[in-house]
Amino acid sequence: MEPQQQIRQVYATSAARLVAQAYAMTGDYAEAQDVVQEAFVRALARPGRFREVTNPEAWLRTVALNVARSRHRRRMLLHGLVRSGRLDPGQPSAPALSPDHVALVAALQKLPRTARETVVLHHLADLPVSEVALAMGCSVEAVKTRLVRARRALAEQLGEDDDPVPLAPAASAGVPTRPDRKARHA
Repeated sequence: MEPQQQIRQVYATSAARLVAQAYAMTGDYAEAQDVVQEAFVRALARPGRFREVTNPEAWLRTVALNVARSRHRRRMLLHGLVRSGRLDPGQPSAPALSPDHVALVAALQKLPRTARETVVLHHLADLPVSEVALAMGCSVEAVKTRLVRARRALAEQLGEDDDPVPLAPAASAGVPTRPDRKARHA
């Protein structure tokens, strides 16, 4: 049997039971789902090793328990830092979400994964195009093409008709050109 198929079968038969057990250990249903999911992710990351396990459900339970323990230790460390005064809990860790921010995130989620990652790396992480290309394992031209297409899609989804850089029909090749520039080169 193929390793991924084995993992699917174990998931179908054991996931609900593992979540129930993790829930009893953690007292938090969402946390229980997360640690069990992490256990399956680790199984998928090493399918050869998972195939050698004699009792897959017991192995997954152990992994989920270890993940839950690690998360608990990190939470306790964070609480200790807050109590000691070394970390100020009064400062928000993230800015408040405005309706515009929520709309932008929703629009980003509708983009294809590669386009979304490109936009986030370039516009939100403020990386130059060359660094985005390196991070994504593609050419600078591919990044530029993705950015142009993503900007168009976002403008359409967000209902913004006034694109700051009007694009000529020739831009379908992925290179934004202003109509006045095209006329000069014609």
